[in-house]
Amino acid sequence: MKKVMILGVGAQGSTVARKLDEEQGVDEIICADHNEKAVTEIVKSLKKARGAKVDGRDKGEIANAAEGAFLIVNALPLEFGKAALEAALEVRSNYQDFAAPSNIIEGDPDETWADGIKVLYADYGRRFAEADRTAVIATGSAPGLICVAARRAVRELDECDTIIMFVYEGVEAKRFLPFWWSPVSALNDMAGRAYAFENGELIRTPPFGRPVRKKFPEMGGLEAEFIEHDHDEPVHMGINAEKFFKGAKNIYFKYGGVGASFARPLFRAGLLSKKEETVKGRKVVPFDLILAHIPPAPKTPEEIREIIGEGLISDTGAFVIEAYGKKGGKNVMVDAHVFAPGMAESFERSGLTAEMYLTGQSGFLFTKMFLNDKYAQRGLISSDMLTDDQVDYYLDQAAKLNITCRIEVKTEG
Repeated sequence: MKKVMILGVGAQGSTVARKLDEEQGVDEIICADHNEKAVTEIVKSLKKARGAKVDGRDKGEIANAAEGAFLIVNALPLEFGKAALEAALEVRSNYQDFAAPSNIIEGDPDETWADGIKVLYADYGRRFAEADRTAVIATGSAPGLICVAARRAVRELDECDTIIMFVYEGVEAKRFLPFWWSPVSALNDMAGRAYAFENGELIRTPPFGRPVRKKFPEMGGLEAEFIEHDHDEPVHMGINAEKFFKGAKNIYFKYGGVGASFARPLFRAGLLSKKEETVKGRKVVPFDLILAHIPPAPKTPEEIREIIGEGLISDTGAFVIEAYGKKGGKNVMVDAHVFAPGMAESFERSGLTAEMYLTGQSGFLFTKMFLNDKYAQRGLISSDMLTDDQVDYYLDQAAKLNITCRIEVKTEG
C-alpha cells in the first residue's frame, strides 16, 4: 500500500486526489496546501485523505508533511517547484509535477526558465537517479497528454522534420468567464513571448505572433486563428528532438479560442503590462487591474452546474498534432487528433469542467503509472520522454476515460 502527497488542492490537485481515493493500492492521501479551507473541503469528501497546512515555498514544511510518502504530486504554480523537488529528494520520494519549475536558476523566469529545464534534466536527473527515484515533469494535458500523443504520431515516421501542436479552446458560457483555468496563469501565458524550436534552435517569438488559420472537424465547422503561445512543449521536445522525435528540426505550439480572442485586444492596448503607470494622479499596474475584473474559474460542482444551467454559447475544442516527415521515402503528414469529453459530458461524468477533466485526468494517468510501477527510468524525465510501451499504456488508460487519440498518415502531394 502506498502513501501519496498532493501538494496544492486546486482544480488539478483535487482531481488527482479524488482519483487516488478510488485506487486500491493507495492507503493514504495527504492533501497539502496553505489554504486551510480548501484542504478541509477536499479531505471531507474523500475516504483515505488527511490534511496538512503547508507553505509551498518552504522545503522543510513540505518534507515534514510528506514523510514516508511514495510519491509527491506537485500541482502548485511554477514558482513553487524547486522547494517541492528538494523536499522529494530529502524524503526519498518519487515526484510528479504538472508543469516545470520556473525558479531552478535565479533571475527573471522569462529569461532563465528554458536553461532551468536543462539543469532539471542534468543535475536533478542525476540526484533522483542516485536516490533510486523517478521524477516526471510536465504532466497535465498540455504539456503532458499532448507530448505523449506527439510521441505516438512520430512513431509513424522514418524521420521527422516538423511538429505543430494546435490547441483550440472553444467552450464559452453565457456569463462572463473568459478562462476555465487560473486567470493569472492564462494572462501570463498570453502576454509572454512564445517558445519555438526552429531550424534546430530554440527561439522566442512575439505574443500573438505568426497567426495561421485552421479548420478542424471537431470545431463545428468554424475556421479559427491560431497564434504562437508561451508554452513548454517546444522547449522539452526541442531538447529531446534527436532522441525522441526522430531528429525534428521545427517544433511549434499554436493556440486559439475564446481566451485568446479576449486577451489579444487587451495586450494590444497595453493592458497586460506589469509596469506601474500613473493615471489621473493614481498609480496602477494594468495587469493587476484587468486581473481584478476577471472571475476565477469555477471549481465546485454547484458552480459548474449553475453555469451549464444558464446555457453555453459553444462547447467545442480541438487538440491536434501534425507531424511532417518521411515514411518509405515519401513525404507524409501524420495527423493526430485527441478527443475528450466536452463541458456537458465532463460534468455528467465527474462533476468537472472540460478543462478540469482533461488536465486533471491526464495528470492522474501519469500518477497511475507510478502506482502501477510503469516507470523503469530512474532520474528526471518529462512527459515527452516515455518509452513506446509507456506511451501505449498511457493511451490505453486514457481511452478508458473517453480520451482517445486518432492517428492518420497522409501522403503529401
